[in-house]
Amino acid sequence: MKKLGCGLLLVLCMVGGAFVALVLFGRTLPDAAPRSVAMAAATRSGEVTIVQPSSSPSPAVRQAGAPLAIPVAGVAAASIQDNWGDPRDNGLRAHHGTDIMAPGGTPVIAAAPGTVEKLWTSAAGGTTVYVRSPRRLWTYYYAHLAGYAPGLHEGQVVRVGDQLGYVGDTGNAGAGNFHLHFGLARTTPDQHWYEGEDIDPYPYLVGKPVAR
Repeated sequence: MKKLGCGLLLVLCMVGGAFVALVLFGRTLPDAAPRSVAMAAATRSGEVTIVQPSSSPSPAVRQAGAPLAIPVAGVAAASIQDNWGDPRDNGLRAHHGTDIMAPGGTPVIAAAPGTVEKLWTSAAGGTTVYVRSPRRLWTYYYAHLAGYAPGLHEGQVVRVGDQLGYVGDTGNAGAGNFHLHFGLARTTPDQHWYEGEDIDPYPYLVGKPVAR
C-alpha cells in the first residue's frame, strides 16, 4: 500500500512537471511580437538584418515645400546629397537618380501614393520596385533593395509611408555599399513602367531648386 502511494505520488509529480514545462516553454509569442522580430535577408555581401513592418505605415518625413517624402525611414533631408549626373562606370554614363545612404536593412517606404506596377530584378538595379502615380503621370523607382516587404505585390495600392522593402546592395551598387537608388520619371498614361523621361528627384525630395 505504501509502495502504491509512493507510485501515485511519483506519477502526479511527473504530470505536474510536464504541465509546468508546457506552460513555460510551449507558450506562443503575442500577436504583435512577430512584426518586430528580426529576419535575415541575404545580399551579395552577406547577411543583412531587416525588421518586418507593422500593419500601419512607417512615419514619413516630408521636407517643407517638397512634394515627395523621404523614401528611407529615419533619414533627414539635410543628409541627402545631390548626385544627379555624377559619372558612373568610369565616366561611361551619368547617374540618373538620387542615392540615399543608410544601413542595410533600413525600411524603404513609399515617397508618394500610387500603385505597384512592377517588381523587377536586373543586373543594374538589383531588386527593384516601380510605383506608378494614381494618374500615371509619374513613375517612382526604388532600386538596390535587400528584399521586398512581406506580401508586396504588383497591383498593390500604396500610401505615403507604406513599406516597400529594405535598403540593400543588390545589382551594381557594390558589395557593402548599402543605399537606396531613388529614381523619378515623368510619363504619359499609356507608357510602360520602363519608359518615361528621367527627372532629377533631389529637389522633389528636399524642397529646393538645384543650381546647375
